[in-house]
Amino acid sequence: MKAGFDPYLGVYHSVRYGRPALALDLQEEFRPLLADSVSISVLNNGEIKEEDFVRRAGGVALTDNGRRKVLEAYERRVDTTVTHPVFGYSMTYRRVLAVQARLLARRMLGEIPRYVPFVTR
Repeated sequence: MKAGFDPYLGVYHSVRYGRPALALDLQEEFRPLLADSVSISVLNNGEIKEEDFVRRAGGVALTDNGRRKVLEAYERRVDTTVTHPVFGYSMTYRRVLAVQARLLARRMLGEIPRYVPFVTR
């Protein structure tokens, strides 16, 4: 993690070998803004279709082409510019992820009184 913490030592997610608990903690804040919105938009906009999925072993997975389409949509989303509610200036979601990680680090080190989660509304 760019903020200098061990991504495997989390606050909310339990520590398990090979599981980046702190990274998972940070992602929760952005799940609806990034992961959920990308999933909904690729389906609603018809970017992925039935042929982008494969059924096997009782489950469903994306094909290589489907995965590529989802990753392209994710990259577009993280490059979207938004206004940071604390600082009031525009930045991409990609930059917001780094800023929030640094704010969490500052809170954990006692440099700021509280951590303010990123919200868009």
